Amino acid sequence: MVTQTFGKMLFCPDSECLKELPTPEKLKYRIIISTKPPKEYLEAESNKRKMNNSHNVKKPDDDVWGKEPAELTVDQEDEKTDSDASENNQDNEETDACEPEVRLSRAPAYKHLIAIHAGKPKGGLKEGLKVEPDKVRRLSLSEQALEKATMSHGTDVVRFTQKNILRIYPKGTRFNSSNYKPLIGWMHGAQMVAFNMQGYGRYLWLMHGMFRSNGGCGYVKKPDFLMNVNPNGSVFNPKADLPVKKTLKVKVYTGDGWHLDFKQTHFDLYSPPDFYTRVGIAGVPADEIMKKTKKKEDDWTPVWDEEFVFPLRVPELALLRVEVHEYDMSERDDFAGQTCLPVSELKPGIRAVPLFNRKGEKFNSVRLLMRFEFI
Repeated sequence: MVTQTFGKMLFCPDSECLKELPTPEKLKYRIIISTKPPKEYLEAESNKRKMNNSHNVKKPDDDVWGKEPAELTVDQEDEKTDSDASENNQDNEETDACEPEVRLSRAPAYKHLIAIHAGKPKGGLKEGLKVEPDKVRRLSLSEQALEKATMSHGTDVVRFTQKNILRIYPKGTRFNSSNYKPLIGWMHGAQMVAFNMQGYGRYLWLMHGMFRSNGGCGYVKKPDFLMNVNPNGSVFNPKADLPVKKTLKVKVYTGDGWHLDFKQTHFDLYSPPDFYTRVGIAGVPADEIMKKTKKKEDDWTPVWDEEFVFPLRVPELALLRVEVHEYDMSERDDFAGQTCLPVSELKPGIRAVPLFNRKGEKFNSVRLLMRFEFI
């Protein structure tokens, strides 16, 4: 089914497993399969080993793919997501419908189509992040496991992602479609940061902001420093005390359009709204900060004319956060719009910046007039 469906688009490795990741250019318009080796193949290899051991014969590569992938000890208490459950039971329907001999004959052919092998190696976290010189693999960690890994093995995670694929997924208790902070994965080189895209909130706004880069095509190239190894053998450390590389100055002049996109009584029943703007940076810990303007009372077209300065250590990973709220003395402040922009693609000068609603949908008319300057 896989070969018939994808045909020539299917990327098949020349050897049993990839020794290094192909370039994005070579993978354009290609389908890549990344999953665990088929259970039937593992069972067949296990049976072969038992037979060989019974005859006191051992081949040099008996243990390459003959072991059932075991979970990392760091994940043993983490919840499984639906995607993990389906991955562990990927062949249930097929196995029920086919004879054992047929399934075993198909397993090696299917295994050959798997370009990037997945699974959780036996052992602890340090062993799971070990870089194998002649094999590319994919490791999946829950958001909780990633936090533990980056606290004690941050540079090992970065080194792992220079050659392998790291996938992060939300913990299973996020039944309300909430999300986690994606920058933890991005700043450590994780290529796949899985999100609940049907929800909304500040973390999803960061996801939208990151992928506004590169024309919004859905692919963002990792900064070179995440792929480089220094002469002393060290790699990038997001927690290191780095010097300021670039300074961003942001001036918020005015805002307009709320009177066109909202009812007159949306923010306040008896008077015009009292808007203020929050401006800040999401990125490595040393760069993260939020500031805000003064509130402008009773004005649908507020003029703030305030400037903010942001020293940036890692501007390549920085996102400019902008939120507008309406001050409410007795209740929680009302939301009035937001946007998130990759600092690396900001153009200096005065810009009309469109704002978006909580779900990431652009308002028809609401804009902020802002100025960006790099010093």
